[in-house]
Amino acid sequence: MKLQPLSNHVLLELIEEDTKTTKSGIVLPDTAEKKKQSKGTVIAIGPGKMSEKGDRIPMSLKVGDKVLFKEPWSEDNKMESDGKKLFLVEEDDVLGIIE
Repeated sequence: MKLQPLSNHVLLELIEEDTKTTKSGIVLPDTAEKKKQSKGTVIAIGPGKMSEKGDRIPMSLKVGDKVLFKEPWSEDNKMESDGKKLFLVEEDDVLGIIE
């Protein structure tokens, strides 16, 4: 799927976390933890938001950045393409860049 985000939207591919195993060897499924943020890779970005004066505010992210983001509550922002989980979020939903 080819998708070009508009405004200050960012298309992210979810980085799947490894399954967690306790010290005693019990494997915890990813549904055992209710995560409020996830890791992802920036796939595409929009051109940026417009200011009240009509100037374009540049994005602080670039394609390829690894980021920590808040997963959207709405199912409308979640999609799947070629077996990859994708999220379309606003730049404000990105909490930070992982270095």
